Amino acid sequence: MAELPHYHYARGRRKEAIATVRLYPGKGEIVVGEETAANYFNNDALMTVVEQPTKLVGQELKFRISLHVKGGGKRGQAEAARLAISRALNVMSNDELRPTLKKAGFLTRDPREKERMKPGLKKARKASQFSKR
Repeated sequence: MAELPHYHYARGRRKEAIATVRLYPGKGEIVVGEETAANYFNNDALMTVVEQPTKLVGQELKFRISLHVKGGGKRGQAEAARLAISRALNVMSNDELRPTLKKAGFLTRDPREKERMKPGLKKARKASQFSKR
């Protein structure tokens, strides 16, 4: 039986989006499913968000990053991917990179979620206009 390549795994979440990442030794390519991350996100700002952790620690050309994202929108998926990549780098380095990643805020999960719909209202907080008469 062939030995599987060694990788580091982590999961990140943001709003409704969930991203799982595998860091393989490689040359810096980022793949989302079957396509490149640049093609999937199709936005320079979102690509910058995804690449932030590896650029911060100076290891952007050491890994092939394999992402699997689902749920939410592209922005939430990109931020979930950033958290997942940061967590995988933290696990890989045995907490050597933790202070750097923590100071940048990449290891903190953003807890904000969509507020639930309340009965009798149009949205979570929006009500119809009050009429005195």
